[in-house]
Amino acid sequence: MSIYTEQQAKAILDKVIALSTADECSATLEGSIDGNIRFALNNVSTSGVVENTSLMVQVAFGKRVGSASINEFDDASLERVVRRAEDLARLAPENPEFLPAIGKQQYTPSDTWSESTAAIDPEYRAQVAADSITPCRGNGLIAAGFLDDGRGFTATANSNGNFAYQRQTNFNYTCTVRTEDGRGSGWVGRNLQHANQFDAGDDIEIAKQKALDSAEAKALEPGKYTVILEPAAAAGLVSFMMNFFDARSADEGRSFLSKRGGGNKLGELVYDPQVNMVADPWHADAPVLPWDGEGMPRQKMDIIKDGRVANMLYSRYWAQQQGKEAVARPGNLIMSGGTKSTAELVRSTQRGILVTRTWYIRMVDPQTVLLTGLTRDGTFYIENGQIKHPVKNFRFNESPVIMLNNIDELGKPVRVAGDESRYVMVIPPMKLRDFTFTSLSDAV
Repeated sequence: MSIYTEQQAKAILDKVIALSTADECSATLEGSIDGNIRFALNNVSTSGVVENTSLMVQVAFGKRVGSASINEFDDASLERVVRRAEDLARLAPENPEFLPAIGKQQYTPSDTWSESTAAIDPEYRAQVAADSITPCRGNGLIAAGFLDDGRGFTATANSNGNFAYQRQTNFNYTCTVRTEDGRGSGWVGRNLQHANQFDAGDDIEIAKQKALDSAEAKALEPGKYTVILEPAAAAGLVSFMMNFFDARSADEGRSFLSKRGGGNKLGELVYDPQVNMVADPWHADAPVLPWDGEGMPRQKMDIIKDGRVANMLYSRYWAQQQGKEAVARPGNLIMSGGTKSTAELVRSTQRGILVTRTWYIRMVDPQTVLLTGLTRDGTFYIENGQIKHPVKNFRFNESPVIMLNNIDELGKPVRVAGDESRYVMVIPPMKLRDFTFTSLSDAV
């Protein structure tokens, strides 16, 4: 059984805490039932269901910390994992930045459970694969994609009296469609809270059309262009930038948010005033657990407000050192925008480039968040408000900080699918000036 009730989870965690002889003990119990189906070359290649439950125990003797994990929960196994963690703690060097486990907290539950997602079964997954493959098979197109879904729970407790429990579900679908000759490629992705909002038959038409439309790509000179980044393309860059909102890295001079002469840029105007981002664990389209990895209660908070840095992330240790309030690590990122779709942004563009996706993104300069990466799966030249022709893919060298200072217009935010972000993201398509493409790529 991988989905424990709150009472079952608490009973196990209470036993663990009682077994420990250390100065303090924290334990996290997690369980999930994850399903998946993968298809390629217009055929299902793998599918399955994985059930797992695991317990992680962390103890401390003074500033010496040890941890151990196990996936058996009888009394003998629970005692064994606690003793293992204690043995490791006694051997460990002192951690000079150690802080005691947090005390008892109050958490406001968030709606992270979806009945329609939890009800997904093998027949549902097979139908998604069929709805993705059938429109491509026999029509000169080849589909490859992946659906993974899951339901699970997280419970945490410590010897200072804190306890939390919540269930959650997840749903993520991506599909790439290519022409049989390999010259055209299209992509679609969906990351959703509720599976009943998903229709693979509708989404596959987007990927199909992009694959067909991108087959006769023309080379365009690298340079600075007006671009329209679809939400998934924008998310790849913005998520990198959010890694630098840690107050410590800024205060120590290791971030674009470091202030000359010391300190950080909290409160300063860093972006175009159109830029607004919040973290909100109770957001209707992107709820997340109401606590972070340390058990600190998450809160709704501005991260960027009218272009100004509204909040930076102070760990408990760094907050203590700086005399600041510790801030829980966000689990989502919600960026405001307008009301227009990507297609409407295209119609208002005289000349520019539409980018479906960005990938293979790597850091060039952390002081400016200069990134390099490639476009893929449908890159198109826009003229007089219409897609004129596909273009060969580009390598870009661009900083999301500069990018978010060159905004012409923001579209309607949507929840995005992606593999590189630690956040659940809701982000708009973006129309941007002077986006820097440095070279061409023959990949599709």
